[in-house]
Amino acid sequence: MGTDTSSPRVVVGVDGSPSSHAALRWAVRYADLIGGTVDAVAAWDLPGAYGWSALAVDADFDEASARQRLNQELNDVLGAEGAASVRALLVCGNTVDVLLTAAEEAEALVVGSRGRGGFARALLGSVSQHVAHHARCPVVIVRPESRGGRSGRRA
Repeated sequence: MGTDTSSPRVVVGVDGSPSSHAALRWAVRYADLIGGTVDAVAAWDLPGAYGWSALAVDADFDEASARQRLNQELNDVLGAEGAASVRALLVCGNTVDVLLTAAEEAEALVVGSRGRGGFARALLGSVSQHVAHHARCPVVIVRPESRGGRSGRRA
């Protein structure tokens, strides 16, 4: 993924969920503390790509639109100035694999405690569980912010 190794790099998974918004804010604050950069990574996958032998094609997926939604999400969560300081990466692949690859040689990998996955994902194990067990860098799992205050303030 072509990374600049001159400063510490923090990778954060984003998927539009409240947990990923909290993780994104946490990652930016942490990167600020350590003088690092932030890579905000969103993964998209082809339906059936891992369980069917035929070529999987998602006729409904529009990469340009997804990239635009990712940039809008960063702006909504961080503001224009904050979003400009984050590198947005939209990557095709299994979410866990994409995040683990992106986090190679990173200072930390930050994910939300609950993403957009549904019941099926809960049965298979969450993304946060998988990356916590397999990442080669520290993993921070951030809960969604409560209405009364922010979670994940402790760095």
